[in-house]
Amino acid sequence: MRLIFSIFMLGIIGLSFAQKQYSLTVKVSGIENYNGEIELALYIDPKKFAKVGQTYRLVRIKPDNSTLTHEFKNLDQGKYAICLFHDENNNKVCDKNFFGIPTEAYAFSNNIRPRFSVPTFEECSTYLDKNKTFSIKIVY
Repeated sequence: MRLIFSIFMLGIIGLSFAQKQYSLTVKVSGIENYNGEIELALYIDPKKFAKVGQTYRLVRIKPDNSTLTHEFKNLDQGKYAICLFHDENNNKVCDKNFFGIPTEAYAFSNNIRPRFSVPTFEECSTYLDKNKTFSIKIVY
């Protein structure tokens, strides 16, 4: 009987230490056309930030309005940053010119506007300890 009670109590204690999960809602505004898709890339690792193929989560959404909303669910507490672009020609690549400057609309969380290079994870990140919303204006 004591063994069953001990196992039961350990289960309850274990549940109390389970990490809470949160949602991060991303609201993109300023979409100028409905061609292609908007790619939202969610990052948690500063070393991987804004690197193709190294996202924590990725979603591509066909725009049908000048605004778009997506909710990333079941996220653990921690720092997160968003990098997005409007893939108007739907080739799954953020097209760039000869100098490496994007020719397709793009944006970063915290509405960071880079001048000469990709912003840092720290500049773009937010600490998720409750459900939060990023409002991001895309730059064409």
